[in-house]
Amino acid sequence: MEFNFDEHPHKRLNILTGEWVMVSPHRTKRPWQGKVETVNNTPRPQYDASCYLCPGNTRSDGSVNPAYTGPYAFTNDFSSLLQDTPEGKVNKSDLLQATSERGICRVICFSPRHDLTLPQMEVKAIEDVITLWQTEFRDLSTSHNWIKHIQIFENKGDVMGCSNPHPHGQIWAQSSVPVEPAKESVQFLKYYQENQKSLLSAYLEIELESQERVILKNEHFVALVPFWAVWPYETMIISKRQVQNILEFTEAEKTALAEILKQLTIKYDNLFETSFPYSAGMHQAPVNDGDHPEWHWHMHFYPPLLRSATVKKFMVGYEMLANPQRDITPEQAAKKLKDLSLVHYLG
Repeated sequence: MEFNFDEHPHKRLNILTGEWVMVSPHRTKRPWQGKVETVNNTPRPQYDASCYLCPGNTRSDGSVNPAYTGPYAFTNDFSSLLQDTPEGKVNKSDLLQATSERGICRVICFSPRHDLTLPQMEVKAIEDVITLWQTEFRDLSTSHNWIKHIQIFENKGDVMGCSNPHPHGQIWAQSSVPVEPAKESVQFLKYYQENQKSLLSAYLEIELESQERVILKNEHFVALVPFWAVWPYETMIISKRQVQNILEFTEAEKTALAEILKQLTIKYDNLFETSFPYSAGMHQAPVNDGDHPEWHWHMHFYPPLLRSATVKKFMVGYEMLANPQRDITPEQAAKKLKDLSLVHYLG
């Protein structure tokens, strides 16, 4: 019997983290008798008087939102990181270790419209969000030299723990580089020192040659299912030109990024004809830490849905105790996403 990626269990290396992923494609044949999520497809109003993110509304801390007409940012009223945290450390025999962490958490409202999500917004409106991301990144990195990492991300859908459906994302800027970007920093630097080339530039050459996992591409960006993807329909957007962070994008690249963000999220919604949940975020070079010629901007999308709008992938058991595992191959996922229309199912 000859080994077959689509039939037999195997491991794949995540070159960005150095960790392995277990792929078990034969498990898709099993019947599902587990948890089924409820899906709320009730149309939302353009304005919700009870929403603390809508223009003109009062937030939970008593602040009042301005009557904003485009993307709008403010400091999170219940920030997970605080700017005035005092320095402190604990170390008992190198076994019990803790250290204080400073940070600033910002909320980014993508639109004043309560009923929209990225795939339903115009490209120009998404481009305005990117411009605000750039402004926030610049202000946070230049105004506070103690900030070393800036994480821009979005949680979409209540199944991903998003407590408010108003289209919004977050920015967490903090005094150290967190775990996942730190892993990538190690891999980026190792490859760059050995090859004098970006790890993702080299990887992108292979993907563009094979086209097997590429979903979308334009002049400046590629959206693909990574060879090592963990989540069933995980994707990644990679800039064709190596840049270290979002500030380096040209106006043409900003437009191209807005276009591919809209197209990719439309495909997600079309997959199961639902407002597709995910956690998505950019990985960029550390800030206020010298030059990082090894770093290459990219954006991860981690959606939980597996078989339908009501069945999600759980990371439990083996995934928590051993290593990540997936049932459908990245190639199967890529083909399904690639074949979907670029016209949103709601019209």
